[in-house]
Amino acid sequence: MGKLKIKSGDTVVVTAGDHKGSEGKVLRVDAEKNKAIVEGVNTVKKHEKPSAANPQGGITEKEAPIHISNLSLVDPKSGDATRVGYRMEDGKKVRFSKKSNQVL
Repeated sequence: MGKLKIKSGDTVVVTAGDHKGSEGKVLRVDAEKNKAIVEGVNTVKKHEKPSAANPQGGITEKEAPIHISNLSLVDPKSGDATRVGYRMEDGKKVRFSKKSNQVL
């Protein structure tokens, strides 16, 4: 398990799989499983039994986790997918876009 280059709040694009080309904001990152939940991407239907919280029951839609290797960060300047690098600036480690060289 290495360091993840994607954080919650980032805008990412899906680069592989059924949802290739979809864009969304990262809601949550699971570093142990190397997965992220992206807003509006990889939605699954869950059948729920009636309960006190949801007396009607029924089918709900929610986002399922997607593997980090299938995600790429969106460059804030050009809007294209970019790789992420790290460098030191003023004694601080910062992430930067390899495409536009802009600090993220």
